[in-house]
Amino acid sequence: MKKETAKSWLWLVLDIVIVVAVVVVLKTFVIATHNVSGPSMAPNFMNNDYVLAWRHTSLKRGDVVILHAPDNALYIKRIIGLPGDTVTSKDDVMYINGKKYDQPYLKAYEEQWASDNNGLFTQNFSLKSLAATNHATKVPKDSYFVMGDNRPISKDSRLIGFVPRSKIEGKIIWRYWPLNKWSVY
Repeated sequence: MKKETAKSWLWLVLDIVIVVAVVVVLKTFVIATHNVSGPSMAPNFMNNDYVLAWRHTSLKRGDVVILHAPDNALYIKRIIGLPGDTVTSKDDVMYINGKKYDQPYLKAYEEQWASDNNGLFTQNFSLKSLAATNHATKVPKDSYFVMGDNRPISKDSRLIGFVPRSKIEGKIIWRYWPLNKWSVY
């Protein structure tokens, strides 16, 4: 009886070690978690939302990502410009490579926020007009132009410049907290 109990405990410990090892490997190489802090992605992502991001995945326009900002903080932002793109905002219309880019995730809030921002939700800009992008005409290779959904207050590529792919922690795939806002992206 004693031998079987010891064997059972050994298997339990081994199972626990395997589960912990799998979790550590996943957390280190496959997934990233983040607690949203601040209002720059409001109302789509709010302060104290918890999200899960997939590392090492392809990125496309509109993806929401976790990135390492120049101030050593983790930011959550939306990809607007891909490598090689031109990006311009004129009278609250975003243009990518000269074509209007629809942003349905902003529609419900543009009018509300624009009243607090001299009538514009997104101040007019082009890449060439931004000192943070060194007045570039296009998004550089292996870099992205990112913006927060709360455009009037977001500290994004208009202020921090282009974000190299190496600084992107991952693409958000799931908001798991709060439970009433649980969403898969």
